[in-house]
Amino acid sequence: MKLLVELSLRDLLRDWVYLLCNVAVLAGVIVPLLVLFGVRNGVYDALLGRLLSDPATLQIDTSGNNAFTEADLVELRGWPEVQFATLKTRSLFDYVNVREVGGRGKQEAIIAPSGTGDPMIAPLPALNAGEVVLSAALAQQLGVAAGAEVQLFTQAPERPRQLMLPARVAAVLPPERITGRVVMGDIAMLDLIEAFYDEYALPDHGITAGKPLASRNATFEGIRAYARDLESLGPLQDRIERRFAIATQADTAEVASVLGLGRNLGLALALTAGVAATGLAAALVFGFWGEVARKRRMIANLGLLGLPPRLISLFPVVQALVTALIGLAVSFGLYHLAAGAAERLFDTGLTDRGGLVTISGTEAMAIALAVLVFVTAAALVAARSAMRTDPATILREQS
Repeated sequence: MKLLVELSLRDLLRDWVYLLCNVAVLAGVIVPLLVLFGVRNGVYDALLGRLLSDPATLQIDTSGNNAFTEADLVELRGWPEVQFATLKTRSLFDYVNVREVGGRGKQEAIIAPSGTGDPMIAPLPALNAGEVVLSAALAQQLGVAAGAEVQLFTQAPERPRQLMLPARVAAVLPPERITGRVVMGDIAMLDLIEAFYDEYALPDHGITAGKPLASRNATFEGIRAYARDLESLGPLQDRIERRFAIATQADTAEVASVLGLGRNLGLALALTAGVAATGLAAALVFGFWGEVARKRRMIANLGLLGLPPRLISLFPVVQALVTALIGLAVSFGLYHLAAGAAERLFDTGLTDRGGLVTISGTEAMAIALAVLVFVTAAALVAARSAMRTDPATILREQS
């Protein structure tokens, strides 16, 4: 085996013109496919990254006035498509005043429901009782940061006493996460505020005037849910609408458009690769077969030296694998040059992975392995021809 490999390599180097031609054929097919695959990755990853960077992309909001219960929320959270879900109180009562403890200034804000696991407050893992999360705009106007103590108080002048809720700022959201003055708290806090506006007595908070809280039937106006991933957004929205017979709002159309683009790009790349592979296969099969036919006398001599036909059949396979390795090295080198030129030309900076044209190390290894398998399969056609070579017949014909 060692002798055969050595002879194959020496013969390959001696016919370096044929080697360069085969390498050029491989590079001519592989490099454009690598660039197309890299562009597909870069553009698609950029679009997905922009969607996933905004947690609201996965959000589904119910529309209109509805009636939901705690049991509905428990059911919804049990669905496999749901990442997080919370109830919503009536939008009529989602305005509060916020000020820092000991501070003089106050700001009006919208209070929104949140909770442990809410993607909107990530990377904060949990939201405990008595904690709130502020939007960047609200925190800036109040002059507070995470860890500050604030007070939330209501805007109900018709009640003799206002509801005052102390809270700790667990986190301040990035500016791009949510706009405007928003404070996010647990649904129990929002339900308490709604009960106050509905003129119920809240003895635990010093408000004794009003209807007894025990007589209140807690219902909620809506639900805010988050899909587990982009593929689950559309099916989850349909399921919520069918189950509760309501209308919802979500970025389903935009997500479906990006996912469809990814599938279409993948199909276009697969079709292009299939056509290119067919042409490359024909070129390699006939090229390797022609090499074996041209070297029939040398192969016959190897047979006369006592090498078995199965071992001789590996002669074109060894040469094909070496050619493929050189072709891959040249192809990836040219690909990196093309990717760098494209990035400098368009100056996109699309993704953290590298920009307009990106191929990961795992993908590069998979492509290299696929090319080696493909070239080996093409060389096996020539190997069968070499194995059927009869040394005596060949030498007699050429004598």
